[in-house]
Amino acid sequence: MTALQPATAARSEVRLDEEFSAVGISDFSLADTDRAAYSSDASLFRLVPEAIVFPHDEADVARTLAVARRHGIPVTGRGAGTSIAGNAIGTGIILDFSRHMNRVLDLDPVEGSAWVQPGCVHAHLQAQAAPHGLRFGPDPSTHTRCTIGGMIGNNACGPRALGYGRTGDNILALTVMLIDGTVVTLDEGDCTETFPRLHELVAEHLGTIRTNFGTFSRQVSGYGLESLLPENGFDLRRAFAGTEGTWGIVLAAKMRLVQNPAFTSAVVLGYEDMVAAAHDAPLLGDFPVAACEGLDARMLNRVIETKGAEAAPGLPEGAGWLVVELTGEDEVHLTAETNRLITESKSLDSAVLDRAAAAEVWAIRADGAGLVSRTPDGRDAHAGWEDSAVPVERLGDYLRDLMELLDAHGLWGIPYGHFGDGCLHMRVDFPLEDPNGRQLMRDFMVAATKLVAHYGGSVSGEHGDGRARSELLRLMYPPAVLELFSQVKDLFDPQHLLNPGVIVDPDGFDESLRLTQLPLREVLPGELAMAYQGEADGFASAVHRCTGVGKCRADSAGSGGTMCPSFQATRDERHSTRGRARVLQEMLSGDLLEPRWDSPEVAEALDLCLSCKACGTECPTGTDMATYKAEVLHQSYKGRLRPLKHYALGFLPQLARLTTPVAPLVNRLSGLPGLTTVAKRIAGIDVRRSIPQFASTTFRKWWNTATEAGAGSSGTGCGAAVGRSDEARLGGSRPSPVREVILFADSWSNHFAPRILAAAVAVLERAGVRVRVVEQTVCCGLPLISTGQLDAARANLGATISALDATGDVPILGVEPSCLATLKDDSRKLLADAASARVADRVQTLAQYLLSIGAELPSLDGVEALVQPHCHQSAIFGVAADKELLARAGADSRFLGGCCGLAGNFGVEAGHYETSVAVAEVALLPALRERESVTRARVAEGGGGSADRGDSADGGGGADGRDSAGDRDSALQVVLADGYSCRTQIADLSDSQGVSLAELLAWGWGLEPVR
Repeated sequence: MTALQPATAARSEVRLDEEFSAVGISDFSLADTDRAAYSSDASLFRLVPEAIVFPHDEADVARTLAVARRHGIPVTGRGAGTSIAGNAIGTGIILDFSRHMNRVLDLDPVEGSAWVQPGCVHAHLQAQAAPHGLRFGPDPSTHTRCTIGGMIGNNACGPRALGYGRTGDNILALTVMLIDGTVVTLDEGDCTETFPRLHELVAEHLGTIRTNFGTFSRQVSGYGLESLLPENGFDLRRAFAGTEGTWGIVLAAKMRLVQNPAFTSAVVLGYEDMVAAAHDAPLLGDFPVAACEGLDARMLNRVIETKGAEAAPGLPEGAGWLVVELTGEDEVHLTAETNRLITESKSLDSAVLDRAAAAEVWAIRADGAGLVSRTPDGRDAHAGWEDSAVPVERLGDYLRDLMELLDAHGLWGIPYGHFGDGCLHMRVDFPLEDPNGRQLMRDFMVAATKLVAHYGGSVSGEHGDGRARSELLRLMYPPAVLELFSQVKDLFDPQHLLNPGVIVDPDGFDESLRLTQLPLREVLPGELAMAYQGEADGFASAVHRCTGVGKCRADSAGSGGTMCPSFQATRDERHSTRGRARVLQEMLSGDLLEPRWDSPEVAEALDLCLSCKACGTECPTGTDMATYKAEVLHQSYKGRLRPLKHYALGFLPQLARLTTPVAPLVNRLSGLPGLTTVAKRIAGIDVRRSIPQFASTTFRKWWNTATEAGAGSSGTGCGAAVGRSDEARLGGSRPSPVREVILFADSWSNHFAPRILAAAVAVLERAGVRVRVVEQTVCCGLPLISTGQLDAARANLGATISALDATGDVPILGVEPSCLATLKDDSRKLLADAASARVADRVQTLAQYLLSIGAELPSLDGVEALVQPHCHQSAIFGVAADKELLARAGADSRFLGGCCGLAGNFGVEAGHYETSVAVAEVALLPALRERESVTRARVAEGGGGSADRGDSADGGGGADGRDSAGDRDSALQVVLADGYSCRTQIADLSDSQGVSLAELLAWGWGLEPVR
């Protein structure tokens, strides 16, 4: 049977909501928004499900299968949906185990095992095992979000399968529910009595199985029937791995844990090209290698294009590399083996990496699927032929012939992958939008299958067959094997309800393709406001950047990233970057959803997007949801009245300028609870949010007054704002200015925290830099951008860019990361002119600039800084400069991953408060509670204090930066947060106050910010 998806998703005649409720299933969704979000995984395919069930326990699974049997509805199990082969989608019911059945049930460090639920994320299991010196061996590149159940389904491997084997090799026991609701335990015991007919079937086909299966380590195509051979103990646990959910539903798994190696060594070998690297891979069999990955130079080029040269690690000479990890229990022996490997390899050049450099290289490799998803000229490269494998000794010849086959078909692809055990990954630029695109794909895939079979290989090396390659099994195996597959499937699933269309009776690999089902056939009204560089169809093709690799589902606190804050809080697929992209794709097609900018389903999906910008840089494909959201809001409200909160929050910088003359009165009125509550409700602001206090003296007013007075050693008027009482300790008078910068006085800092701008002035002057402030600059327009008021934003930002562009070519600095990011990034998209590009190239953070000029830094010895980076800084500028600067100054800093949860307008708006707090609970609030606990303990012991500052009305704010005893030699704890929204969230939700980097550096020099 097959499960081909029609262009328009038809709904079942069955009322599944009534059926689910009748049997006691309460957690499910039939909403079109969710159906759109679950219509694809990380593959090319689109199958719109009828319903999604989020089982809480075994009983929910049994109830779901009962409904499916009664009505003949297919069921597909799903974890993180990271399947590249289309294994985790279906037209019936999706069982999403990632939301509730995701725990480590028991971990036995003595036995070296762990019972886990199917939705347990691989990285979570690793985190639980690590304190015991243990790990789960196989680790796919998607380890931060892929689930153990999904790994069992595909018999996943990952880079370190070379050292630890496949997932199936590490299964100790399984608890499985069969299609009839029976629950069985598969362990090392004899399963012949439980499955007598399966035992008989294997006995009848011993020759077929021994001849065709288990020929090399990466042969995972079809069912792993070699595990059922008598010599392998009829091991149904291992045979179940790689069945892709077609035999039964895994409820729990007992997985083997192994000891972490005592020592590791990482070496990179450089070659003339990837074929040369592949020819050298068999050499590794003589060394204690845990992982060996092939890395193409073009992947590194993509990193440089998207993130800048500083994001690319230095690698030895070559256009292709083998990245090799060796392990051992004796460090001296491991070093000797590493050196011997370098000597015996045929590499052009080599390098032994330290821990930090190795982590950078492995991170690039982990993002491989996304990095190779675009050709250098901007065309899409697709999965399909992305998982072939051959015996490693034949890899070089196979890769050479495969690249020639690509050329012969006029196609392009970058090879990379697990070269150490012969597994090759690649994405190919099949022109699926062209009329003959599907035929070209079919011709190449058939030819490539014949080629890999010629080399004794497998069409699938770890991703499973799914819909991408199941049809090709007929070219790899003889008819007797395919018939055996069918007979085995019938034993487990006679109605073919479990993930139909996969392995047995397969769907065509060129059917159900998302890009052919969702053509850009509906042209939505309105001229696009943003520029989508490199996108042939602008917004329409931009939203198809998402290939579904699912990095937006990774644990941001554990990965050190930010994407995707709302998913971290809700664990809801529709609130992941990928889920939103799928909904936008459906909107554009006009198939499942109406083709309208103001689609209710789109509004629902975008509502909890924090516009943090993280996806634009952290997503390997560069899916930029913040830009897409701004465009959708702009188009949705064009020519219409907006919610009042859009005006109140979007034009807040302009309102602040009008309010400044009466700031003291406004501050007093904001302290009246009843009046404030009414005002908040009218403006669409959550009543639990604090109202910012206006500074009695803005930075610009102070600056202009001080400049007119001619104060300051550099003639800028800054000197009156800084303390000079201890010139001797500062090393005498300040150096004469030899450099010049423009300080962008953003609206927020100007009106609400002028002391921070003044602190930046003080620090820059101390570094011998002349500071200029451009009077003509107005708001950068970020609040208008985030609310989708792009015409007004363009006017604001255009005026600001023009004023800044007229200042020459000196660096432009600022203290508010979100405003700097707007100048650096949004201006290019919204204005898309030469002036915005020139200004963007000049914008730097304070830390970047101070490091670039080699500025002398104050001593921050004894300072312990808990750092909450602003999302926009992390995304656009990164935090490497801040880390380096703090380290050079002697501070002990801990940088948090994840968003603070306020995110400018987002956390202030009514309806977002709970999500905002939940996002903060991912990393920020636990870290603050830990810090406050340490502070209390130190105070009780008579130790150091803290240097919290508040954003008070006069711009001063609390302590002077020294600890409670005024002793510079005591340990000093600070919460470092440059973002105004980050500091607000910290103040609103904790007993701490945030301090900016400029303030901390000014404090380190003994300089007093303006009060």
